[in-house]
Amino acid sequence: MPGELQFSPGESRPPGAQASVAELSLAAARWCAGKGWPVHPLAPGSKTPAANCSACRTSHPPANCPCLPAGRWCHGFHAATLDPDRIQQWWGAHPQFGIGVSCGPAGLIVIDIDAHDDEPPARDRILPGIPIGDGVDLTGLANGFHTLAVLAALRGQTSPADDETTLRVRTPTGGLHVWYRITDSRRWLSSVGSGTGRALAWQIDVRAYGSYIIAPGTTTRTGTYIPVGASREPAPLPHWLAQELERTGHLPARTVPAPRRVPPRALQAVIAAGGGRNHIEQTLAAILAPVHACGQVTAGAGFSDTLNRAAYTLGGLVAAGRLPRDAAEEALKDAASAARPGQERRIDQIIRSGLTAGLNRPLYDRGRRP
Repeated sequence: MPGELQFSPGESRPPGAQASVAELSLAAARWCAGKGWPVHPLAPGSKTPAANCSACRTSHPPANCPCLPAGRWCHGFHAATLDPDRIQQWWGAHPQFGIGVSCGPAGLIVIDIDAHDDEPPARDRILPGIPIGDGVDLTGLANGFHTLAVLAALRGQTSPADDETTLRVRTPTGGLHVWYRITDSRRWLSSVGSGTGRALAWQIDVRAYGSYIIAPGTTTRTGTYIPVGASREPAPLPHWLAQELERTGHLPARTVPAPRRVPPRALQAVIAAGGGRNHIEQTLAAILAPVHACGQVTAGAGFSDTLNRAAYTLGGLVAAGRLPRDAAEEALKDAASAARPGQERRIDQIIRSGLTAGLNRPLYDRGRRP
């Protein structure tokens, strides 16, 4: 991105001087962060996040990771930051790192168009949910550019690949990343890799919450991610494309279950400690509702972070004497096990971590702080 990713505003260099690798990588990371896009390191020459300690890859989820609070990169996009000091620390010391942008916190949704040399799938998988009759000649349909163009033509719209109003980035393998900005509070889901159960079109991935995108200017072993066209800003997600993404399952279920009743033993423990039944039950139900809502989707709901926040909040209530610890743990385990059955070990780790952190930050009622 000539002139825009090489140096941040106010920086200069002598006429004719060449930017160093360190200057380019650090300036690119700063450029992204300056736009409100949290960044995290990618392994040198690779599209994958930079690894850190082995424990982060084997024994604990991001919510329990000691590396993140300590300022070390771990767990990919979970480490993404806007902190200028941390960005200076990471890319200043490791200029060979590439740059990933965490799409969800950045408010971005990116259409990832592939151009792989693969045989087209069966007709019902080219545009999921849109039947293509046997009489339609598919000769020449070879990649994601073609399938997205067909979808756009069916809707009487311009293909995102040709959308000159938004940031588009050419990938080293001939694909294209089309960046859009989310303008509402909906948490769009990703469809990257296999097994998500979501697909907009053949050879089209969607990167949103729960995934990251490679920043323009990043260089891998196969080449550099280069912006095309004049626009350097993501445009708002087009309405017609939002409708297609919703149709193909890129939003969580619209219906959020009513909060479950607090487990009786937990509620009785709270009442015995002096809490009013209605007030405490409503408080616990409100805190645990996001955990229950995670059960409506199999992935992409941010379950670990959601459970960690709930545990942290309940830990604050415990520390303030407003809730017994046993009651908080029981309520958390009941909600989490219902949302993610069979993951008890992971759930216990997250709850323990969140509660421990929350115990250091008591949450007192107004006027009752000692």
